[in-house]
Amino acid sequence: MSFPPKPPLQQAPVIITGHANADFDCLAAIIAAGKLYPGATLIFPGSQEKNLRHFFIQSATYLFNFKNFKDIDPESVHTLILVDTRQRSRVPHIEPVFANENLVIHCYDHHPDTDEDVPAATSVVKPWGSTTAILMERIMAEDLPLTTDEATILGLGIYEDTGSFTFASTTEHDLAAAAWLRSRGMDVGVIADLMTRELSSEQITIMSQLIESAQTHDINGVEVVIAEATSDQYIGDFALLVHKFLDMENLRVLFAIGLMNDRVHLVARSRSPDVDVGRICASLGGGGHPYAASASIKNRTLTQVREELFGLLYSQVNPQILVRQLMSKPAVSIEETSTMRRAEEIMTRYGLKALPVVVGKGNRRCVGVIEHDIMDKAINHGLGDVPVSEYMIRDPAVVTPETDLYPVMEIILGRRQRLVPVVENGRLTGVVTRTDLVNTLVKEPARIPESLLPERKRDRNIGGLLRERLPQALLELLRKAGTLGHTLGYGVYVVGGFVRDVLLKHPNFDVDLVVEGDGIAFAAALARELGGRYKAHPKFKTAVVVLPGDQRVDVATARLEYYEYPAALPTVELSSIKMDLYRRDFTVNALAVHLSPERFGDLVDFFGAQRDIKDRVLRVLHSLSFVEDPTRIVRAIRFSERFGFRIGGQTDRLIKNAVRHNFFHKLSGSRVFHELRLILEEKTPLACLRRMQEYKLLPAIHPLLALTPAREAVLMEVENVINWYRLLYIEPAPQPWLVYFLALCSGMDAQQFGVIGKRLNFSKRTAEDISRLRAQIRDTAQGLFNWEYHKGPLSELYFLLEHLPVEGALFLMARNPREPLQKYVSLFLTTLRGKRVEITGNDLKALGIEPGPRYTAILKQVTAAAVDGQAACRAEQLEMLRRLAAGESIAPLLSRNSGGERCALPASPPFPPAAGREDTEPDRPVDAGPAAGAPGKPQEGL
Repeated sequence: MSFPPKPPLQQAPVIITGHANADFDCLAAIIAAGKLYPGATLIFPGSQEKNLRHFFIQSATYLFNFKNFKDIDPESVHTLILVDTRQRSRVPHIEPVFANENLVIHCYDHHPDTDEDVPAATSVVKPWGSTTAILMERIMAEDLPLTTDEATILGLGIYEDTGSFTFASTTEHDLAAAAWLRSRGMDVGVIADLMTRELSSEQITIMSQLIESAQTHDINGVEVVIAEATSDQYIGDFALLVHKFLDMENLRVLFAIGLMNDRVHLVARSRSPDVDVGRICASLGGGGHPYAASASIKNRTLTQVREELFGLLYSQVNPQILVRQLMSKPAVSIEETSTMRRAEEIMTRYGLKALPVVVGKGNRRCVGVIEHDIMDKAINHGLGDVPVSEYMIRDPAVVTPETDLYPVMEIILGRRQRLVPVVENGRLTGVVTRTDLVNTLVKEPARIPESLLPERKRDRNIGGLLRERLPQALLELLRKAGTLGHTLGYGVYVVGGFVRDVLLKHPNFDVDLVVEGDGIAFAAALARELGGRYKAHPKFKTAVVVLPGDQRVDVATARLEYYEYPAALPTVELSSIKMDLYRRDFTVNALAVHLSPERFGDLVDFFGAQRDIKDRVLRVLHSLSFVEDPTRIVRAIRFSERFGFRIGGQTDRLIKNAVRHNFFHKLSGSRVFHELRLILEEKTPLACLRRMQEYKLLPAIHPLLALTPAREAVLMEVENVINWYRLLYIEPAPQPWLVYFLALCSGMDAQQFGVIGKRLNFSKRTAEDISRLRAQIRDTAQGLFNWEYHKGPLSELYFLLEHLPVEGALFLMARNPREPLQKYVSLFLTTLRGKRVEITGNDLKALGIEPGPRYTAILKQVTAAAVDGQAACRAEQLEMLRRLAAGESIAPLLSRNSGGERCALPASPPFPPAAGREDTEPDRPVDAGPAAGAPGKPQEGL
């Protein structure tokens, strides 16, 4: 009998495959990689999971270009794409290709590094919940088209490896990828059917064996459960059974050993940082994560695997360490009444970086911690004789001698508390220093949980938020800045309030860039590339780039600032992004986002800003923040009111300390006025001013600015008036800060206001402008009282208010909140101010009148008649103009045109009643003189 010739092996220059015993994530990652490498041959590595095998056989074989490796010519492969693994031992089905000379390998994986990882030309490894999500990042960035089937399979991989987004390994990137796939047609119903696995009778038998055989073992102080099961045939979804068992019994660490067919299967799960199951399974030829891993072991009995597992557990699971084993005792401490200089002496003598602060020599109750950096800065600022209690960290986290290592790591590494007091029965018995902890971790670095590693804490990417919340033009600007920095070899970040407001969903398009390099050179290059211009400030190593359309971008060199004395301007030194962020005022402003192409959107958060934003709390970065720059106190109040944040307890105490020590007196008036003006430009200035008064900050600026009840009442009226005016949507728009500032200075005479002007370092022009406005308001108020008393025509009201700026008119309404006067000013603002005569100087010239003072006099008479309704149209105004030019009387004309109702006050928009006050004499103007017989006179102080 003759057989047909064997078909020739296929040529496959590029192949894509994953680990043996593939799960859904591995399958999905292979398909995703196929989208990124068009034309590559997909090699399915095989799986023993029943659901996956059926799904693959029924769908994937004909939906996608999968091949069997035995049909491929191994020598034709020059590029290998590995997904969901980097270990050569986990891809035995393609072993022959590794013999190819000049083989190029690309890896995409989310598992931890191992010694078996193959060397790769391209290696994309991220600690995300699924490998599919890692590949999806590029698919989304390139907006590659997907069919509904493709989107569903890719989504299935993400859902399985993240436990439907319930596993601790799940990241925002997995969620973002799934959301994108859903928008491309991912069928969640199909995924639900595949993920919902009812237990078969065989699986129930295995589950019963696991439950009955489970034993708890104390491995170096850590409870570990080991369970066993056997079956003559492979039982699908063994990993699912183990996970169900873990949840049912609420176990911390579980190793399940299953003997099926000719091999032993080990599935491990851990919820304890003490037990890295990925490392243990790797020692048995498997792999995975610290919290979920597996291994398939040939040629060993179940007993042999169990004994080897115990050996690995005892050698690799860290014995529990208690605080009493690593603490330093007796603790060197300092009493809370001792001075900063005394703290310096003690720290210098013993070489310490921090001291616990105690109450009483006998009691030794720990009430705080004073750190060396704070102490050193305080002495440099002349605060050596201040008690340590003024600037210590109050209510520090403490532990007992029986506390284990991990709370200490959380305090020192997570909360950045340099020293942890050890307390027993309320008394200080010892301390754990950062050095104590470091010495322990150097010997056993595996003890550090991933959640406490700095690189893990800063691993969040907010590129999606930037795309969602920024205008496209601004997003492109950030991308171009990052690309330019990459070209120049600089790290470029967008920082500060811009990042904060993206997280808070507050519109803020003021871009601040920080450059790890020459900020001025970068600004010059950015201006050239974007067709703008720049202005440099070499002293501060900063620049401003002005782009077409007047978009401004502030550029700074990454810098560390230090202050030579309290309230001084900073001295600048070159530094890194971390030190640049540390110099900022509050944690929520110490955020940065990478703009470089390879890390665009990566969030940098060294100081717990995300936590503070979530908790809505405002905290300074260090205890001397307000000493170095007291204007930060005003900013704290401004930000807390704007965002609805509370001021943290330590920050609140430091504000009070700074005010008590009169640091505000050392600030230049210009800096104080700048911050005060920003307060008055907020949406709720009165709330901010009240907080400033609570902290005694207004009288600290100057006693004349204290918020008295009368002044607060005027400010309430200002708020009322400005809100009313905004609802009218009429021009011109006022400068609200000026109206509030006039109210803040209400009750002052000219001499007192001059004192305030000097304290705030007003320029000559600013002082003259505001003084002139105050005088104009006072004269206008007097004129209004006279006009009301004599019942003058509307035209007199018009001319009284014609030249008063809108800020003056609004303050006049707030300062005199009785209804008639507010009604008159309201009438002017809403109706009379828009009155315009329909004649011009050309009409006068046509009548032969020579230009001069007579022009003004005649136009004023016509305007008065128009306002009073006696010359409403152009014809009437021209007739009046002709008579005036001819020297004729206009009385008959005015008499003819006045119809009685024309002189009545026209209606104006209603003004809300005065807030929070009752007028016992409604017909008497506030601060006016006598109520009857003669017009009142406003008091000297506005």
